[in-house]
Amino acid sequence: MAELKFDKNGRLLFTKEMKKEYTILCPMMLPIHFELFVNVFRNCGYTVELLTNDGPNIVQEGLKYVHNDTCYPALLVIGQFMDALHSGKYDLDRTALIITQTGGGCRASNYIHLLRKALHKANLDQIPVISLNLSGLESNPGFSLSLSIIRKMAAAMVYGDMLTLLHNQTKPYEINPGQSEKLVNRWTKSLSGQFNHNDGMSLKEEESNLKAIVRDFAQIPVKKVPKIRVGIVGEIYVKYAAFANNHLEDFLAEQGCEVNVPGLMNFLLFKVDNRLEDIKLYGGSKLKFAVVNKLFQYLTKIQNMFCEVLRSEGGFEIPATYAHIKKLVKGVIGYGNKMGEGWLLTAEMLELAEAGYENIVCAQPFGCLPNHICGKGMIHKIKAVNPAANIVPIDYDPSATKVNQENRIKLMLAVARENMQQKACKKEQTPIE
Repeated sequence: MAELKFDKNGRLLFTKEMKKEYTILCPMMLPIHFELFVNVFRNCGYTVELLTNDGPNIVQEGLKYVHNDTCYPALLVIGQFMDALHSGKYDLDRTALIITQTGGGCRASNYIHLLRKALHKANLDQIPVISLNLSGLESNPGFSLSLSIIRKMAAAMVYGDMLTLLHNQTKPYEINPGQSEKLVNRWTKSLSGQFNHNDGMSLKEEESNLKAIVRDFAQIPVKKVPKIRVGIVGEIYVKYAAFANNHLEDFLAEQGCEVNVPGLMNFLLFKVDNRLEDIKLYGGSKLKFAVVNKLFQYLTKIQNMFCEVLRSEGGFEIPATYAHIKKLVKGVIGYGNKMGEGWLLTAEMLELAEAGYENIVCAQPFGCLPNHICGKGMIHKIKAVNPAANIVPIDYDPSATKVNQENRIKLMLAVARENMQQKACKKEQTPIE
C-alpha cells in the first residue's frame, strides 16, 4: 500500500505511487462523453472506472452524508461515490475519487470539500480526492493535466457532442431500432483506440473522423414522421445525468418525441469567454489574457469546423455557434449574469425555439438560484421574443416525485400536440399558388 502523504494544510495527496496502484472512480454525467474522457485517462496510465450505479440508493446515500439544503447535484454525485464505496467492489485502501472543481461562484466549487467531509463521516479518510480543474485550485504529485490529456479531452468533447447530436436526431426515426446505438458504441471504441496511438487530436484528423461519423449515421435507414421536438436545458448536471432527471430523455422518447440536448462545446466556450470578460472588466495579466484568448480562438475554430462538416454532409440539424447564441441573448439578459449556466441557459432556450425545438423542459435543482433566475425567471421574456416557445420548468430534488414531474411534462406535450395539429391544419388550408 502506498504511503499516505499530506500537504501543509492537511489535505491527503494523490501520489505518484498511488497512480501505479490505485483505481480512480469517476462519477457519471454524460455517458458518451464520459466514456471517452475515461478512456483518455486510461490511455495516459491511470486506472479509471466510470461509475454506472443507479437507483434510489444513491439518493439515500447522498441524504445520509450531505445536508439536504445542499444542491441536488452535490447530493447525487456524493451519493453515487458513497454507494460505490459501500458496494464491496473496491479495495478501499487502493481507491481514489475524482471530481471537477470550477472555482466559480456556484456551490459546485465546494462539492470536493463536501465529499471529503462525507468520507470523514464514513471513516474513509484514507481515500484521496483528486480535483480536476484548470484554475490551479489543487494539485497532486500523482495527477496532472498535461497538454496531451487536454488535447485528447477537447477532441473527446467534440466527438461526444457529434455522436450525441446524431444519435438524438436518428434514433426516433430509425427503421431498425438499435442501429444508432450500435454505431455510437462502435465509434466510441474506435476513437478510444485512436487516442491510444495519439491519433484523432489534430484539427485535420478531427475533421476526417467527424465526416466519417456523419456519413455512417446518414446511411442508417430512417422514416421521417411528424414528431414533437423537445429541447432539454437547465443546470448542467441535472440536464445531462439520467438518474438526476429521472431518465427524462427516455421518458420523452416513450412519448414519441425527438429530443435535442445542447452539447458541451458552447458551455466550455461560455466559461472561457467569461475569463476574458473578467480580465477586460477588472484587469489582470496580459499573458493570461493572451493564453485564454488563444484557447477561445482554438475552440471557436473547432466549433466552426464541426458545423461545416454537418452542413457539407447535409440531412441533419446544425447547432448554433457560440457567436450566434451570444447575439440572440443581447438585450434579453446581461452578459454579466454568469453564475452557473448564467445567460447561456436563456440563450439555449432562445436558440432551441428558433431551431424548431420550441417545446422545452428546463431541468433545475430545487434551490439553484442561478437556474431559477436565468431559467424559470426568463420564461416570460423568452415568450415575448418568441411566442412559439412552450417551456416547462421542472424542479428536481429528493422530495420531488417522478409522477408529478412527468405529469407536468405531459401537460407541456399536450400543448405541443395541439400546436402541431394547428400548424398542420394551416398548412393544408394554405392555397397553392
